[in-house]
Amino acid sequence: MQLKTRSRYSIKALLELSLQNDRTPLSVRTIADRQGIPAPYLEKILIALRHAKIVESVRGTHGGYRLARSPASILLGQVLEAVGEGLELPAILPNRPERAEDWAIACLHRRLRRKLDEALYTVSLEELYYDLRSWQAAQGDLGNFLI
Repeated sequence: MQLKTRSRYSIKALLELSLQNDRTPLSVRTIADRQGIPAPYLEKILIALRHAKIVESVRGTHGGYRLARSPASILLGQVLEAVGEGLELPAILPNRPERAEDWAIACLHRRLRRKLDEALYTVSLEELYYDLRSWQAAQGDLGNFLI
């Protein structure tokens, strides 16, 4: 199971914005540099997230992007949906299984996909943020926030 690039970059950018407790907007360049994301690609992702009302843009010399609502109310499923991606499960069987055991495995695969999709709508950005910070603290790294 793996996140596609667009989804991974979206989560990285949102986690970076989560660091801004005072809701100060961050420029695309700042987020891109801190997280190692190509700025033009990040801009497209942020536009998609803005359309989904996950981030908002602020104009002006100190403008940029910030979270549109609290990290606790942003669910990972919403983020993945906003950028048009999700988690990839490896293909197990062809679309039209011919043997009973292949059909059973295909049914299991569909059920796992459904459960995974449901789970993504129960995990908030805030939970992911605290999980990552806890892991970083356990590693002795309290500095920059790179994922």
